[in-house]
Amino acid sequence: MTALTAPRAAAGAGTRARRRNRLRVLAFLSPWLVGLGLFFGYPLAATLYFSFTRYDLFTLKYVGFANYRFLLHDTDAWRAMKNTMWLVAVMVPLRLLFGLGIAQLLTQIKRGGSLLRSVFYLPYLIPPVSATVAFVFVTNPGTGPFPALTRHLGFALPDFFNDPSWSRPGLTLMGLWAVGDLMILLLAALLDVPRSLYEAAVLDGANAWQRFRYVTLPSISPVLAFCAVTGVIQTLQYFTQAMVAAKVAAGQADTPGTQVAPGYPDGSTLTFPQWLYDEGFRQFNMGYACVLALAMFAVGMLFTLFLLRRFRAFTSQEAR
Repeated sequence: MTALTAPRAAAGAGTRARRRNRLRVLAFLSPWLVGLGLFFGYPLAATLYFSFTRYDLFTLKYVGFANYRFLLHDTDAWRAMKNTMWLVAVMVPLRLLFGLGIAQLLTQIKRGGSLLRSVFYLPYLIPPVSATVAFVFVTNPGTGPFPALTRHLGFALPDFFNDPSWSRPGLTLMGLWAVGDLMILLLAALLDVPRSLYEAAVLDGANAWQRFRYVTLPSISPVLAFCAVTGVIQTLQYFTQAMVAAKVAAGQADTPGTQVAPGYPDGSTLTFPQWLYDEGFRQFNMGYACVLALAMFAVGMLFTLFLLRRFRAFTSQEAR
């Protein structure tokens, strides 16, 4: 009898030890779990619930999938999504390439590197509203110094924020101007690549492009993935710069409130967060705004999963 009960007692003691270990782990994780539930889980569940209602902050009425059906026929929402996807497809890769190029250049500079790092990083420290107002002013053909300078040189800059065909490239150019955040991250990653790898590549006869392709990129791929994912998320939430640029270009920067329709000129700067804000806080269509928020969340998740899979595949191929 004793021989039979001893293994059971040992198994019971092991089970109690595992249970205590799990409770200990949960106790340490509890602050994070509470925060996740309060600031992510509950808002997401509430957004999903309100998306099935007609809610104007005072009255609440269940309407089923009516808000989702309306989204399929909302031309302004699709225009805003198109503009936002254009910025994601163009601005994010260009900012990555521009930031990587500046960081790579700074690694080659022996004297004055600290000063140049500060110069390239300073535009990122300017508040977005101030930076947007300044950028629209200096590129305005009527008042800006840059268009006047280019006219003397024999060519003219486009009217970025009054021409619908140039407003999105203007926002992209403004994003490239404030690329200091990516530059710092990528510079730190480049400086962390072991010199021995480059020396081994040189001994194997690799040229500059091959060293960059087969040594630098695989070594900094985790940082590139982080910059790409955060860049996509930030661009999907692109709001302030587009709104301020539209108001300044329309001549209403000093007018209280939002007098100009979002997206000036001709809806070319209308981004998805702007339309969400307009529906939720100007039209008080909170139920429909929740649908827009869920759509933006779903797009962000798809982009994130796609980028992570691509970078993981890139890293795996390089490892082989």
